[in-house]
Amino acid sequence: MTINILDVAYTRLKTLDLDGASEFATRILGLEPADRIGNHRSFRSDRRMSTLSYEAGNPSETIIGFELGSGEELESAAKTLEKIGHDVRRGSRAECDQRHVSDFIAFSDAGGGRIEFAVSPHVAGAAKLSRDAGITGFSHVGLFSQDTERDEHFWTQVCNARVSDRVGELPLLRLSQIHHSIALVPAKHSGVQHINHQVKSIDDVQRNYSLLRQHNIPIVFGPGRHPTSGARFVYFEGPDDMIFEYSVGVQEVDEKTYRERQFGFEPSSLCMWGAKAKIKELSS
Repeated sequence: MTINILDVAYTRLKTLDLDGASEFATRILGLEPADRIGNHRSFRSDRRMSTLSYEAGNPSETIIGFELGSGEELESAAKTLEKIGHDVRRGSRAECDQRHVSDFIAFSDAGGGRIEFAVSPHVAGAAKLSRDAGITGFSHVGLFSQDTERDEHFWTQVCNARVSDRVGELPLLRLSQIHHSIALVPAKHSGVQHINHQVKSIDDVQRNYSLLRQHNIPIVFGPGRHPTSGARFVYFEGPDDMIFEYSVGVQEVDEKTYRERQFGFEPSSLCMWGAKAKIKELSS
């Protein structure tokens, strides 16, 4: 039975410098602090109570969470995953509270990447951003993939994702009408490759770019515009070498008429404005 994912819900990161990462999330990224409990800090970017968190630990241990529609669908997903060979763990009540969800299951994908499926992310009023970053919400992630064909099969055949475009061997997968929620980036390891936040306007992209430069934050790509989704973007480096992105203007897909496209893996397929990526996986 197909696992019907509604949306990307949250990322959970570990860091060797919890105070420094927390300061980055607020002073640089612009998110609203939510919880501060022990060695865990969580942050808001939209109506959801937590879309990004940091805790003390090994930075290679990243988690991406996705939202399912109901408890029944969560139970069905667990059975489907176990049937195809995944070890599935049910989240404890304390872990659910930490994630601000009603329930979740955890498993590892074929490459060892840590994935969670959750239901009923808790919501409140709009996030009170810690600075005028223009963020409208957490939007999509890049995931490292040791075998993009294998991982694309999981997301599109076991789950409900659809391919919007491919750039070389890098597929861009959508869960809704938004052009993509998942990018599978070829690499020799697994985990979260980048984290995207949408902003209100191209002016916000430019203002954030200026602020990042003022604070000597490494810019790794952009400002530019993707030929695939049409989004205007800037990518930059955060704590523990995690890549973050601000973007605006991502294309919405007409499911009845849209057909996936194949782009060559070359600079012009990544940016139509001529920006060159300094991200290892996109520049090799």
